[in-house]
Amino acid sequence: MSEQTDRPTAEQGAESASQPSGATPSSGDDVPRRSRARLLLGLAAAVFALDLATKLIVVATLSDREPLRLLGGALYLTEARNTGAAFSFAEGATVVFTLIAVAVVVVIVRFARRMYSTAWAVALALVLGGALGNLVDRVFRDPGFLRGGVVDFLSLFDPYGQVWPIFNVADSAIVCGGVLGALLAFRGVEFDGRRGGDDSGDRPAERTDGTPG
Repeated sequence: MSEQTDRPTAEQGAESASQPSGATPSSGDDVPRRSRARLLLGLAAAVFALDLATKLIVVATLSDREPLRLLGGALYLTEARNTGAAFSFAEGATVVFTLIAVAVVVVIVRFARRMYSTAWAVALALVLGGALGNLVDRVFRDPGFLRGGVVDFLSLFDPYGQVWPIFNVADSAIVCGGVLGALLAFRGVEFDGRRGGDDSGDRPAERTDGTPG
C-alpha cells in the first residue's frame, strides 16, 4: 500500500523535472523587467515634472529682472532662451535638435521593454526626462512650433553665463545620465545587467535543463 502511495509522487517529481524550462522562468523574467521599466518611466516623469515646474517659476518671476545672486556669487538665477542643445551648444539649430530629441525619446521608450539593469534604467531615465523637458520648450514656446527657445536659468560664477553656459534641470539630467551611461558601457555592463560575457547580473538566471537549483 505504501509503495503505491509513494510511486505517483516520484513520477510527478520526474515529470516536473522533465518539463520544458521555458514557461516558468520566462514569466519570472518579466517581473524584474517590468520593475526596471517602471523605475525608468517613473524617474523620467519626476525629472520632467521638476524641469517643467522650475521653468514655469522662472518665467513667472525672473522675466525682465536682474539675475538673482545666490551662494555668495557661486550661482545666479537668470532667465535666458536657448535655441541650441544642452548648455547653449550650437545655437540656431533648433529644428535639428528637436528631431534628435524625438528620436532619443522613441529609442529609450523602446529599450525600456528589455531593461533588466537598474543602473541603465537610471541612466536612461535621466536622459529621457531631460530630453522630454527640453522638447516641450522647443515645441510649444516662441518663436514657433519646433523652433521654440528652451528656458535656461542656472548660471555658475557669473550672472550672464560668461564662465559656464547657462543651463537648466533638463540639461543637468541629460549630462548626468550620459556620463552614467558612458561609465556603464566602459565597464561592459549590458542592458540585462550582465558584464561582458558574464552570465551573472540583475537578470534572473534561466535554466537550460530540468535540474533544480
